[in-house]
Formats: sequence, structure tokens, C-alpha cells
Amino acid sequence: MQACDPPTIAAHYARWGLGLQWRDLPSEVVLQAQHLVLDALGIALASSRYPFAQQTLLAAQDLAGHAGPVPVMGMGALLPARDAALVNGLLIHGLDYDDTHPGSVVHATASVWAASFSVACQEKRSGTDLLLAYVAGMEVACRVGLVAGGVFHKAGFHPTAVAGIFGCVVAAARLWGLDAAQTVQAQGIALSMAAGTLEFLKEGAGTKRLHPGWAASSAIAAVALARRGMSGPSTAYEGQYGLYASHLGPALADCQLSLATQGLGQVWELMRVAVKPIPACHFVHACIDAAVALRPALAQGELSHIVARVAPGFVPVVCEPVSQKRRPSNAYEAQFSVQYGIATALRHGKFGLEALDASAMQDAATLAFADLVRYEVDPQADYPRYFPGEVVLHFTDGRQVSHQEPINRGAPGRPIAHADIVAKYMDNAGLAWPTSAAQALRQTLMDLPQRSACDLAREFAREPA
Repeated sequence: MQACDPPTIAAHYARWGLGLQWRDLPSEVVLQAQHLVLDALGIALASSRYPFAQQTLLAAQDLAGHAGPVPVMGMGALLPARDAALVNGLLIHGLDYDDTHPGSVVHATASVWAASFSVACQEKRSGTDLLLAYVAGMEVACRVGLVAGGVFHKAGFHPTAVAGIFGCVVAAARLWGLDAAQTVQAQGIALSMAAGTLEFLKEGAGTKRLHPGWAASSAIAAVALARRGMSGPSTAYEGQYGLYASHLGPALADCQLSLATQGLGQVWELMRVAVKPIPACHFVHACIDAAVALRPALAQGELSHIVARVAPGFVPVVCEPVSQKRRPSNAYEAQFSVQYGIATALRHGKFGLEALDASAMQDAATLAFADLVRYEVDPQADYPRYFPGEVVLHFTDGRQVSHQEPINRGAPGRPIAHADIVAKYMDNAGLAWPTSAAQALRQTLMDLPQRSACDLAREFAREPA
């Protein structure tokens, strides 16, 4: 790059991310950040009870060969920073119950917090250092995904993995004390590690759970390499073979590169992050809520069929193949099925973690509803700004009853209140910990500006009473 050339996107992120100060954060951004992390911690604790958590922890311990300074959330283990980031990212994302930035379709907290927490614990940083790194990483991860605006999915990539890694790099570089030039190099190195495909959808494979942790652990590796002098391309994003060109191919024409840095430091994308009220893919939430609203109408007669009206981008993710979506064989297939989501909502009036149990997926009455569900594309759906949906019940006598959710719960414009996030946290944490331990962890997090990363780590290290 010549001296007279405009700064690359990576240089812009490095300069802004390293220069962010506590005084730059509006109080509402700090409060929202704490509640997004609280939500993530509750999910991680709930995830710790599942086989995928134990499998990943054992694999990480095999790789590490020794303990480290970073706790694995809710599992009573300590690992080196990179390995802990892998497991903690998985725990936050493992139930697909974690937050999403709608415009980028990135589960940003799962990766950025996992990376930030690991490095902050290793480096014994203050609570404000940890929160600043998390906020900086969130802003970068969301903007990297926002440029593509959902197009990563069309190309078969999971935005959480391929965009999240860059937010993790900025967060880790800040905590590890890299300078701007090294942080540019780290982003370039991370370009060769940005990976995560949607192939898991065909079989409901568990690889998706790994994507945020992979992004976090790979980012830590990239930052460590840059810190020791390894070079990476400076045009990680806009280059001829940069992120967008290499991952999107012909869909590159749909990208808006200006969104990568637009409003950085003035408009806080973190405030637009949506908290999930339902443990399933965000694409099915509106249809689930619509089905819950329509449940009383079931008493009006016999159904002939049910129509789910969805955004075009939803179809390959949550609608097809139809036979598989109507008969999910595991939790991931259930979470990514609009047919099963609607059927469960009509059967039980909700979709909770119990819907992911094998017995629920074999319930004859639920499957009978699922067999009736068809889908239609709604070309007017306001996606990816929101994740809308509509359900139409068709009765055998020709009558129709419908309900539309144009804005999914938790999205900007229809946010979930902080009190609701706390309630969700307590419900999830209570699956693994007693109430007193969950409350102590929450209090330490809310006091984090006056505490340290090690104080938070100690909450996980202690044996819950």
C-alpha cells in the first residue's frame, strides 16, 4: 500500500479498536454489553450439561495437555487461553439460544466474548479492559457481517464463523497490547483461518456449535503470530482474494463495503443485537410466535394444511428438504426446521429447550402437525433487517386464519427488556447451578467495571453451593 492510498478496512479497525476509551462508551452501551454477556453466560451454563460440551472439553484437554488460567464456564476445568476459547465459544452457541445481530446474521457474543474472556484472564486485565475489548470486537464482527448482509448464507458460509473471527482479532489484539500495524497483520493472518460452512444442515451435524469457538481460538492464534512478527495481507477484506471475494464469488456484487466502517464509534451496532427468546434458529422465531398466537383457533375445526410464509433467504436453511424438516432426527435439525417449530408451538403453546429432547421429536401429535406444514416465499419480507414470518391455518371447510409477525421478538424495534434477559439467564443458569451461585455470578458481571477478569473467572472456578 502506498503512503497516499486511503487506509484499508483492517487499518481502520486497528486504529479505532485500539484507541477506544472507557469515556467513549455511552452508559447504555455498557449496560447492554453486560446484559448480552449475562445472556451468554446463562446459555453456557445450560449447555454444560449436554454431551457435546463434555466431548469438546475432553478433546481440548487432549490437545492442551495441561491446565491453564482460563475457566471453562460451568464445567470446573481450566485450560490455556486458546483452548478455553474453543470450548467456551461452543458452550455459548451450543443450544442456538445466543444473541444475533440481524443485519449481519452473526452470533457475535459467542465468539467475541470467548476470545476476550480468555485473553483477559491470561493477561490479568481489569474489568473495564475486558468490556472495552468485547465492545470493540462486537462492533467489528457485526460490521464485517453487515457488508454481506446475509449473502454469506447464500454462498454456503456461516457468517458467525467467517465474520466473527475478525472481531475476535481486534478484541484479543487490544488485550494483548498489539500496536496498529500488528493488528492489521493479525487480521490478514485470520483471513486464512476464516472458515465455517453450512454443510452441517444436511445431517444436523454438530460442527455449527464449534464455529464461534473456532473463530475465537483461531483469532487468538492469529494475534499471537502477529505479535511475534508473522505477516499477513493488509487487504484482508477488500483485496482481490480478500474475505468477500474469496467467500462470496458472484454474490460479491451484493456487498456494500462502505458499511464496514460507516458510523464506527458513533452508531453502536451492539445496541442492535437481538437476544433470542426461543432456543432455535432466528429464522423460525416469528413463525413459532405466530403459531402460538393461532393455537386457540385450533378449536374452530379440522385443519387441512398449514402455510408458513417466510423470507426467500430462509428456505435453504429452515424449510428444505421438507421430509427432513418434518422429521428432525436430532436437536440441530429440530432447531432449523420451520415445520417442527410451528408444530411444536401448536402442540404445546411454546418452543423451549424441552422441544430438543428425543421424546419431543417423536411425539405423534407434534409430527401430525408437522406433516400439514407447507411453506411459501414472501417477497415483501423485510429481511435481513428483521426475521419476519406468517402462519396461515387452512381448515377443511375452506376457512383461513392467519397471524403475521413482521418483526421478530428481540430484534431492534422490538427489543427484549433487560429484566427479561435476567429472567432468561436465571432460568438457564438454574439448569446447572443453584440460585445463589447464579446470582453471585450475575452480580460480579454487573460490577465488572470495578472488578477484574480474574474476579469473574473465580466465580466459575468455585464449586457452586
